[in-house]
Amino acid sequence: MPIALAIACIASIHDGDTVRLCDGERVRLVDIDAPEVAGSPRCQSAQRKRLATSRNPSWCDYALGTQSRNALQTFLTTGTVKINRRAKDRYGRTLAKLSVNGHDAGKYLISLGLARPWR
Repeated sequence: MPIALAIACIASIHDGDTVRLCDGERVRLVDIDAPEVAGSPRCQSAQRKRLATSRNPSWCDYALGTQSRNALQTFLTTGTVKINRRAKDRYGRTLAKLSVNGHDAGKYLISLGLARPWR
């Protein structure tokens, strides 16, 4: 299966695993889970309880979530961002790998302890 890479224009970074492209497309980094940022619906009491026994429970460390978002933002400004789209999730977001200079953004965040592998 051929790999389709494209250059991505990043408009904004929501958190450590979700960005918005300049054309409005929402992209979720595939294969990682980053901590939530303040205000995340996943951290509301009912959602936390519902997700507590899931494969990926809510990770509601807001300070770490902010660090993760900031690290992703810094990483994505170090060169040309390439996107490798994989699929769409149930929320309509594109699931993709983002890389800069051949380095995967998700693996970078995991190496810093600012994300974990998606289970």
